[in-house]
Amino acid sequence: MFRSSLSNLAPEQQFHQAVVANPDDVRAFLAKVFTYMTMALAISGGIAYWFGHDMSLIGRLVNFQTGGMTILGWVVMLAPLALVFVMGGMVNRLSASALLAVFVAYSALTGASLSFIFLAYTGTSIAMVFGITAAVFGLMAVAGYTTKTDLTKLGSILFIGLIGIVIAMLVNMFLKSDAMGYVISVISVVIFTGLTAYDMQRLKNLGSTMISGTEVASKMALMGALSLYLDFLNLFLALLRLFGNRK
Repeated sequence: MFRSSLSNLAPEQQFHQAVVANPDDVRAFLAKVFTYMTMALAISGGIAYWFGHDMSLIGRLVNFQTGGMTILGWVVMLAPLALVFVMGGMVNRLSASALLAVFVAYSALTGASLSFIFLAYTGTSIAMVFGITAAVFGLMAVAGYTTKTDLTKLGSILFIGLIGIVIAMLVNMFLKSDAMGYVISVISVVIFTGLTAYDMQRLKNLGSTMISGTEVASKMALMGALSLYLDFLNLFLALLRLFGNRK
């Protein structure tokens, strides 16, 4: 439930590259964003399915005798968070190709960490919830792209809510309250639904400052893809906790 932020990566400040808005450049930028996002989801989904249906691979992440995580398991769980910070903190230093490599590695490790959902939920319910997530995400992305309303203030409120959710999740790790977990999941759906629209509008505005084919455009497209990927993933997990059928 951690997100990258493009707010401190405005190209006119970081790269001194402000240009006149060009609809073709905006469309090209957003097409690249969704291409990277789709690639990341495909990698994560494929690896999650692979690990989730091979107990020998799961056994490398979890010690079945003790029920605890192995060293590799902890690496798989924590490394994605570290890679998100690498992408956000070193976007100006890394080349576009290096940033893409980090994104691919992040997607693969996240997929391995998601493999456990195949042990907890039925395959049918996972597929159903994925379809629901795709529909909700698509609807909010279109809303964010087409709305004339400035969603900046909404984004600020949602970020505050996101911090509250993270704190609540940490508290519930000790309380282990099913009721609190349900409430957290419901609020998470609301937050990430709103963030999808907010991020889409922000990326549309950012695309108007990009020149297609440049190194800067590629980097910003990758960071935008990361934001939308995290919106989709967290929305999916929240919906799965609410509607998924456990084995």
